[in-house]
Amino acid sequence: MNISHIRRNSDTLGIIASSLCVIHCLVTPFFFIAHTGSIILKDLHPFWWRSLDFIFLGLSFMAIRRSTKTSSKPEMKYAFWISWLLLFIIVVNEKLGIVPLPEEAIYITSLSLVALHFYNLIFCQCEQKCCKPN
Repeated sequence: MNISHIRRNSDTLGIIASSLCVIHCLVTPFFFIAHTGSIILKDLHPFWWRSLDFIFLGLSFMAIRRSTKTSSKPEMKYAFWISWLLLFIIVVNEKLGIVPLPEEAIYITSLSLVALHFYNLIFCQCEQKCCKPN
């Protein structure tokens, strides 16, 4: 898979970004545990690690924006944006600590975006000449 293919295919970008987000969410607890033995009560997590959530949100936003323009099923547009909005709310809530949510919430929304991009890639692609960018 080359970079030009990823640029042309927003579903591929969405699948990669959402999958990396899930991996990031799964690895983070182990990253925290690895540092607890060395220094207690200090924030050792680098800025780049903490900002990955927003980088993945940005990549997902771009992928969804492009995918909704080329999807042949209108209901996919709503499914994409609702899932992304839920993921955005969960990430912001996690950063600000507004409402305690189970950790599974972020996994479910990230995996739903992966599934939506796969579904859109397989079943919802229309011919380029019939698709009109919004």
